[in-house]
Amino acid sequence: MRLARVFSRTSKEIPKDAQISSHRLMFRAGMIQQLSSGIYSYLPLALRSIRKIEKIIREELDARGYEEILMPAVIPANLWQETDRWNLYGDLLLRFKDRKGNDYCMGPTHEEVITDVVRRNLRSWKQLPICLYQIQGKFRDEFRPRFGLMRGREFIMKDAYSFDADEKSAKVSYQRMYEAYTAIFSRCGVRIRVVDANTGEIGGDLSHEFQVLASSGEDILLICDYCEYAANIEKAETHKPSVVVEDFKPLEAVATPGQKSIEEVSSFLGVPPKCFLKCLIYETDNRLIAVLIPGDRKVNEIKLRTAVEARELRLASNSIVEESVGTQPGYVGPLGLPDGIQLLADYSVQAGSNWVCGANSDDKHNLNVNFGRDFEVDNLADVTFAVAGDLCPKCRKGKLEEARGVEVGQVFYLGDKYSKLMKCTFLDKNGDLQPALMGCYGIGVGRTLAATVEQSHDEFGIIWPVSLAPWEVVILPLQLSNSFLLETAESMYKELGEAGIEVVLDDRNERAGFKFKDADLIGYPIQVILGPHSVSAGMAEIKFRASGERVEMVFNEVVDSVSAWILDRRHGDFVR
Repeated sequence: MRLARVFSRTSKEIPKDAQISSHRLMFRAGMIQQLSSGIYSYLPLALRSIRKIEKIIREELDARGYEEILMPAVIPANLWQETDRWNLYGDLLLRFKDRKGNDYCMGPTHEEVITDVVRRNLRSWKQLPICLYQIQGKFRDEFRPRFGLMRGREFIMKDAYSFDADEKSAKVSYQRMYEAYTAIFSRCGVRIRVVDANTGEIGGDLSHEFQVLASSGEDILLICDYCEYAANIEKAETHKPSVVVEDFKPLEAVATPGQKSIEEVSSFLGVPPKCFLKCLIYETDNRLIAVLIPGDRKVNEIKLRTAVEARELRLASNSIVEESVGTQPGYVGPLGLPDGIQLLADYSVQAGSNWVCGANSDDKHNLNVNFGRDFEVDNLADVTFAVAGDLCPKCRKGKLEEARGVEVGQVFYLGDKYSKLMKCTFLDKNGDLQPALMGCYGIGVGRTLAATVEQSHDEFGIIWPVSLAPWEVVILPLQLSNSFLLETAESMYKELGEAGIEVVLDDRNERAGFKFKDADLIGYPIQVILGPHSVSAGMAEIKFRASGERVEMVFNEVVDSVSAWILDRRHGDFVR
């Protein structure tokens, strides 16, 4: 490729909405172009890297026996209605009607479609396991698309699905995909941390995320400083404390006029927030639940929804609280709650004593409230967010530390969530009809590209691992009027190409500084620099983008040395 004739151009401009490095650098490098909010065109440089990610994915999945298919991007509503996700998925679905008035959506994910594909073909346990995947564009109507390819509305995704006869074999399929993902991201040259994850709208009861650690990541991760435990903050467990029964002080009611919030009452009484019990009223599936947590913690509504087995969950409005409890929010407590309100407490509540909480009467709080003596609960569960500094729930030795990450892949064990609803069944060895047990596995292809840039860049531009670089080597002749210099550049360009190296020749009639800046911005792993002084001495200068190291090399060594360096790293190298 000769740069004088390439389509895309670098730019000094930065989009106003470009808040993170990958968005800014990919735009400036001429890799992406925005068409509409959250919708981008992949220009030639970006598409070359995208195709490399796809090639790595295909090689690793094909080697493990997965078969590639391609499903429609447009999905009829009736499939989503079989699982009731047509309503549950909400505004993320881009819905429309065809000319006959039938409802459709652009596929944000394909669990229903793949289940329909398999149920039409599955008859016997002898056909299992089935493992299928696709690489396809998807659409989710994000409320606030941002960060370039990180949070777009239209995106490229690899989604895979496994179908098995029993839980044991389904977990084997899950583990095989987990290992495939580890290999894929290693070959892509990105540093990954695997964390426990929430299953979200996909469903199921087991999931792991593959996170690229980056300071600009949207996801908050909690990682043990002693063992291998790591989890998304939405999923991170809290350490279950031992029950400590201290001397219970006499229950006492005190006036707290106009003091509603934890902060206000804490200041008014001179008691730290960690000694308070928050009592929050939630509406869920046509019932009310009172949730007790320490005053210095926050309710994790994902955990809470799981604990109470609710499909819908929301904090009750002030009017509902006043109508159902008889007092304003801020004065609600566990003593004397009306019948019909289920009381749930976080595990930490039974480990504390002499709590301060609302007295279920305006302008009053109770002091020295104790679990077991003054109130009982209907359920105990882990329903708070873990925080940095907490004791690790796994090893109970280390402490949790906070990190930021970009989720580039996630694996789910779905069980029979979709197969049972959609009657994707088979006859087992005994002739009985059974639902297939499913796994679901996704990789954001464009997001992996952006996350790589986010993890590997400097103030000058992108630093590509060789395995994903749009081009591996750039030759920079710095004086096109020098015929010998130009002939040398052409010769190296030809020989590197014949050696199987992806090489570009910067034959643009531009200043040396301009070429250097473009080369650093785009991030070619190796720059072969041919200046008039070095060429006259029979030497070329080699610059390694990742380290910034420069070495001089005689002409007849360049092709072999550069080729060996590239080929040694083509199958995955972590940028150091």
